[in-house]
Amino acid sequence: MSTKTFTQSIIVNENQTAMQYGSGLLPVLATPALIGLMENTAMQLIELPEGSSSVGISINMQHLKANLVGSTVHCNATITNIEGKKYSFYITATDDNGDLVGECIHERVVINVEKFMSKLAK
Repeated sequence: MSTKTFTQSIIVNENQTAMQYGSGLLPVLATPALIGLMENTAMQLIELPEGSSSVGISINMQHLKANLVGSTVHCNATITNIEGKKYSFYITATDDNGDLVGECIHERVVINVEKFMSKLAK
């Protein structure tokens, strides 16, 4: 299997802070916001058939360095394994200095949107 990667960057804004998420009291990138960035970066790597999407099923993440509003975070995801509809990823986030902001192992599963949503609707 050839290694497939995707990288994207964000500039941390006020809406992504721990204060805003309620996950802390400081004006720094919230861990839930970093997880969202990591999941979105991984999601970009899956080529989906019509009527499908992917959902995250697990994430084991370490948030290693704080980032202030206005700073840039670069996120890189690599597919490490594919088993049927389950995709595994190794994801890193770094700052402009190349310092590791966070890293994780993440898994996603490809689902049929209509079937998935029908199980939720009452």
